[in-house]
Amino acid sequence: MADPRGFLKVTERELPQRRPVPVRIMDWKEVYEKGDPEQLRRQAGRCMDCGVPFCHQGCPLGNLIPEWNDLTWRGEDRAAADRLHATNNFPELTGRLCPAPCESACVLGINQPAVTIKRVEQSIADQAFDNGWIDAHPPERLTGKTVAIVGSGPAGLAAAQQLTRAGHTVAVYERDDRIGGLLRYGIPDFKLEKRVLEQRLKQMREEGTRFRPGVNIGVDLSWADLRSRYDAVIIATGSLVPRDLPIPGRDLGGVHFAMDYLVRANHQVAGDEVAEPITATGKHVIVLGGGDTGSDCIGTAHRQGAASVTNLAIGRQPLTGRPEHQPWPMMPTLFEVQTSHEEGGAREYLVSTVEFLADDDGNVRSLRVAETEFVDGRRVPKSGTEREIPADLVLLALGFTGPEPEDLASQLAVPFTDRGNVARDADYQTELPGVFVAGDAGRGQSLIVWAIAEGRSAAAAVDRYLEGESDLPAPVLPTDRAIAL
Repeated sequence: MADPRGFLKVTERELPQRRPVPVRIMDWKEVYEKGDPEQLRRQAGRCMDCGVPFCHQGCPLGNLIPEWNDLTWRGEDRAAADRLHATNNFPELTGRLCPAPCESACVLGINQPAVTIKRVEQSIADQAFDNGWIDAHPPERLTGKTVAIVGSGPAGLAAAQQLTRAGHTVAVYERDDRIGGLLRYGIPDFKLEKRVLEQRLKQMREEGTRFRPGVNIGVDLSWADLRSRYDAVIIATGSLVPRDLPIPGRDLGGVHFAMDYLVRANHQVAGDEVAEPITATGKHVIVLGGGDTGSDCIGTAHRQGAASVTNLAIGRQPLTGRPEHQPWPMMPTLFEVQTSHEEGGAREYLVSTVEFLADDDGNVRSLRVAETEFVDGRRVPKSGTEREIPADLVLLALGFTGPEPEDLASQLAVPFTDRGNVARDADYQTELPGVFVAGDAGRGQSLIVWAIAEGRSAAAAVDRYLEGESDLPAPVLPTDRAIAL
């Protein structure tokens, strides 16, 4: 454990300073400043000798959180990095992007602010890269077996690194021009500077993983050809079909899916020419949806110089404290002020969008909205409460419904679940021998930490399929555990 009395001596939860809003909205650099090592040790020292570390249950990866908190508090930073990487391929990513269900399950969080697990994790990983402690781990021998992974998001990359280290020849196919999936083009740089992703990809290349960007499986290369070339295939394409809002005026100019907007913006930040840019500069922007994707749109619009930004949500505003139906150690749904919300704009709840209204040129000029009321458990517009909100750009950040099914259904003929995900068994394998599924394509839209955990588990299943047994670690995912309270 860390400091036996740390949680008694340090009761405050400290995080690194965020750069001032007027400064950070002028660039695309990450919001947080570099942390103070002494502050980090103080916070790591708050980790308790809690007997049963429920943070393990909260983390799909089963991260050894008390161990690397203890090592950080003792100043054994390289050992902390080793323990962190024992269960997590990409802690520099989860430390930035994961909503930290481990902190919701922290035992200290019952009556004090939880340990800053996520920030300690990121700091350990960043320090490991800064000090040159991240070495390549190429396999000692090759098995002669080949694996194709379709999709280069966190699930695909985690599976690729595990299988490469096991000695298989792994090729990762990505239809975009660069590797990374939504890590590359879905996450703005103010949350994840792409240099962070590049340094991990460099390690993977040195280990032997082969990357094939710019290849659209199902178009440039058929799924049948892919199966014939490789001994196993992992589908890690993510959950990319956006949820639409089919109301009058949906086809007007200026109404876009959030991911179309974010992808173009990330290309522009990378210095690429964008044929049909979508920009918020000088516009009244409405973001529909209150999740992380909506927040990313808000922060991007601020940096592009929007005239105004308004975030609308159809449901009630979440509580600021744990609701009774989500007791510890569950991850509660809470009202959250993310860094993008700090930067300006308005947030409104219980707002139902009724219609997009057009100007004379066929572009959106405003939204007709109404107050949301609940009828038989359904959220419907309340008659007589209609009003208009000016809008030049509307971004739909309403979540995702599943993987893109066309080529998977027509060429690969894999079955889908009722929820629109690729069907698979307990070993992540589809009905087709040697074809596996990992990440959001199989479980639906989820967290980055779940994607990495599934990638690691799918890699172990593929290794067993190819070799008859496997030494690769596979997380015991929380859904497979019985939690005794």
